[in-house]
Amino acid sequence: MKAIDQWFDEYGESHHNPTNKLLHWICVPLITFSVLGILWAIHPWVSVLAVALALAFYATLSWRITAAMLVLSLIMLLILSMMTYVFIPCVAIFILAWIGQFIGHHLEGKKPSFFKDLQFLLIGPIWLLGFIFRLLGVRY
Repeated sequence: MKAIDQWFDEYGESHHNPTNKLLHWICVPLITFSVLGILWAIHPWVSVLAVALALAFYATLSWRITAAMLVLSLIMLLILSMMTYVFIPCVAIFILAWIGQFIGHHLEGKKPSFFKDLQFLLIGPIWLLGFIFRLLGVRY
């Protein structure tokens, strides 16, 4: 099992271009939200299960990151619970956000990390949190 710093370093290798980084700050949270929304449209408990599984993975890496992702996930689930229409808006967000991601990686000149390992799909959101933690001087 890789340590969180190893995950972050490896993920960061394909995220140096400033435009790609900016697109990730926008698109990664949108993708996370849209995936939860698509799962919510299947059934809310499917979303909750996905969050629980992701949090279990994060718990092997950092309790602080896990706690932050729990809070962010609960906020996303709360927003989804208040939406009248979930599936179509989330599919649209998902598609547009992935287009943004691929534009960023085209500018970067490197493939997305998840082409190497699908676990990087879970690393993207916490890579952003890790940056915030470092900025605030908080250990993760």
